[in-house]
Amino acid sequence: MLWPQPAVVFLCGDGAVAVTDVCKDTRTLKPGDLYWVLAGENFDGHQFVPAAAAAGAAGAVVSCEVEGLPADFPLIRVDDTQVALIRLARWYRDKLAARVVCLTGSNGKTSTKDFMASVASTRFAVNKTEGNLNNHIGLPLTILSAKTDDEVCVWEIGMNHAGEIEPLARLARPDIGIITNIGVAHIEFLGSREAIAQEKGMLGEVLSAENVLVLPEWDEFTPSLAARTNARVVLAGAANGLHAEKVRPSTHGLDFELVHGGEKVAAHLPVAGDHMVRNALLAVSAGLELGLSLRECASGLAATKLSARRLACLDVRGVTVLDDSYNANPDSMEAALHALRSLPGGGRRFAVLGRMGELGNYAEEGYRRVGRTAASTMNVLIAVGPETGPMAEEARQNGAVEVHLVGDTGDAAKLLRELARPGDAVVLKGSRAARMERVLEDFC
Repeated sequence: MLWPQPAVVFLCGDGAVAVTDVCKDTRTLKPGDLYWVLAGENFDGHQFVPAAAAAGAAGAVVSCEVEGLPADFPLIRVDDTQVALIRLARWYRDKLAARVVCLTGSNGKTSTKDFMASVASTRFAVNKTEGNLNNHIGLPLTILSAKTDDEVCVWEIGMNHAGEIEPLARLARPDIGIITNIGVAHIEFLGSREAIAQEKGMLGEVLSAENVLVLPEWDEFTPSLAARTNARVVLAGAANGLHAEKVRPSTHGLDFELVHGGEKVAAHLPVAGDHMVRNALLAVSAGLELGLSLRECASGLAATKLSARRLACLDVRGVTVLDDSYNANPDSMEAALHALRSLPGGGRRFAVLGRMGELGNYAEEGYRRVGRTAASTMNVLIAVGPETGPMAEEARQNGAVEVHLVGDTGDAAKLLRELARPGDAVVLKGSRAARMERVLEDFC
């Protein structure tokens, strides 16, 4: 995909002012940042240009003139600020000498990214995607945040519609690609897992013969994804390659052994869930391709700081809470339920689960899948919101003893306070719009 070249006009101010970073949000803008105006259906960043100037911005990139600014405040006008942002990121990407690891997939992107960045940091200066900045706006901003002396960049790319992965991958120009899995996230817009695999696999199609594509041995779509790339394919989890053995829960996460080429190294993850070991194997596979030793990779895994609300383990008045509230789909919901079940301890297990977005016609089956899994793994299911009714119904039909369907997060927190006791364990999960973190806020 080619973006048209925007016309650029320097409207006013001192063009020699130094810029330290690019920022699209005046709430996080630092003095010296270049404020990049963006506009959407419900907002227009032009109204915040005066606030950016007052906060010490080096200047602003706009698509129209803005009044009420200091006479010497630099303004650059372009036809389309979003197109210009991508153009600038492409130019800057050419200046970076770092090796780029680029990740996509239906589940586990952010956790794998965090593992990968921590592994690479054992030897290299690393830039990584912060939060969930993985789309046509987030990726250019991430690229522009890299320093010219960074040695490895770990960038996440995501999508929810067809045609989005290829231009992002071409912008990132990765040396190593990772596809974590093919699930049902965003199935509302793509219609089937096969269509999702077609879209995610565009990352592999962008790679050249000099590049590497890391794929999960355990995913049914891996053979077809491997067939679509010219890159050398590495299978994480293969019995004759890198794999994990002796996986067991510990007080503060998971212990296991990394096995590769006849070498075995003790490893630890500071997070629960066997699926996290699979994410770690993807990261270690890429780490080995960067030239790291198996021991360096294990050290990096143990030091990982996961992004917020991704299976964070908290103690709330003696109740263990797994806060996995950032986002959800049926695959990740089931993984979170199994993660809670695997925790050591004999207390009751509570699942507090909210709505899942972007499922379309798959919604009822998705909720029922989760309900069946909850019935076999949890003592108590608290389903939050009317959309989760099929989940509660399916759990009851499959033998769940205690199922509650409540109206909102406030009701869920109230019920949880009444039922949970020290020694019990709780998992919180739902799509971003469900705001399941409010349950934790009220429970605390």
